[in-house]
Amino acid sequence: MQLLREYVTYMSKELMKRLTDEGLVQFDQPEYVNEVMLQVVLDELSVEDRINDEARRILEEHADQMKSFGATYEDAFKAIKKQIIRERKIII
Repeated sequence: MQLLREYVTYMSKELMKRLTDEGLVQFDQPEYVNEVMLQVVLDELSVEDRINDEARRILEEHADQMKSFGATYEDAFKAIKKQIIRERKIII
């Protein structure tokens, strides 16, 4: 995740404030709802990190094949990451 946690916390609180101000959501426990909202936003923002980790793991498992094909690490990483995103239909 490329954003600081403090900024994500701020974004989460602003999102809840706007939804509340517009009358789109109502809740009795604002602290709990803010915490859940923050966790959801953090999970969504860390999707790319998890994909990058999985691509690195796959590259490590197939390092020999990558060398035999003459592929660079960067090119192989991009190709694997793109394939994971396409297979899971993820929007980044």
